[in-house]
Amino acid sequence: MPASALVAAAAGILLLLGVLHLKLTYAGRKLWPRDDTVRASMQDTSPRISDALNFWQAWISFNASHSLGAMLFGLVYGYLAIARIEWLRASLFLQAAGLLALLGYSWLGYRYWFSIPRRSVWAATACYAVGMVMLHG
Repeated sequence: MPASALVAAAAGILLLLGVLHLKLTYAGRKLWPRDDTVRASMQDTSPRISDALNFWQAWISFNASHSLGAMLFGLVYGYLAIARIEWLRASLFLQAAGLLALLGYSWLGYRYWFSIPRRSVWAATACYAVGMVMLHG
């Protein structure tokens, strides 16, 4: 399997996770607290930094922005892998930025996430890392 396919696979995993997470953020109640009183309390409480929003709004916007970050990673690194692999090969900055982003997601997954996104991000990180080694091999 060529290096570009492994990087594209990593990007595809992140893109899919981002899209699914965004869908879960706005469709249904899977990211809502099981206890409705918790959501009501979140809607009635503001963070100390500003009373212009409540914790429920912050929760939704955090989830949406988290999704957008994963989608952006997937789109950018997917494009690089499919259409501009030479740019990725030539740029240690882009290589390192991709790896650091995936390692950051991996740490978050280890620390806070449930098994499906955690294992998916670990698989993406492995694909990307092997792809980077192959890119220079």
